Amino acid sequence: MTREPERLPFFVYGTLRPGEANYGRTLRGRTAAEEPAHIGGALLYDGPGYPYATTGPAGAVVHGVLVRPRDTDYDEVCAVLDRLEGYTPGDPHNLYERVPTEAVCPDGRTVRAWVYLAAGPLAARLRATGTPLAGGDWPASRAAAG
Repeated sequence: MTREPERLPFFVYGTLRPGEANYGRTLRGRTAAEEPAHIGGALLYDGPGYPYATTGPAGAVVHGVLVRPRDTDYDEVCAVLDRLEGYTPGDPHNLYERVPTEAVCPDGRTVRAWVYLAAGPLAARLRATGTPLAGGDWPASRAAAG
């Protein structure tokens, strides 16, 4: 299991959001708190069934949910999310990188949290050929397209 020096909450923006496919498999019943939030300086791209976030211009925003795993479940949740996101610390073949970010809650509080961003080569390809999702909200963009 992965042991982190900081037990940060997770900022989730795609299939890990409540109501989405991977939430039920990985987070349901293991969280102490969940609340809407957004991160700045990030762009969201649609992928094959799930989105990718990358760093972006300062004014860009990605909407999601700040999820705090229960203390007793933290290490297991972290390990499960790392596996799901194809992340191994230091692996140059990672699909995503787990990095700390500042999530902004509706009341204006900022919370330091982990976020999974597309790793280097994938992020470069998305920036070169992808189209960011307008508004930075994956469920909203799918609803608008549907």
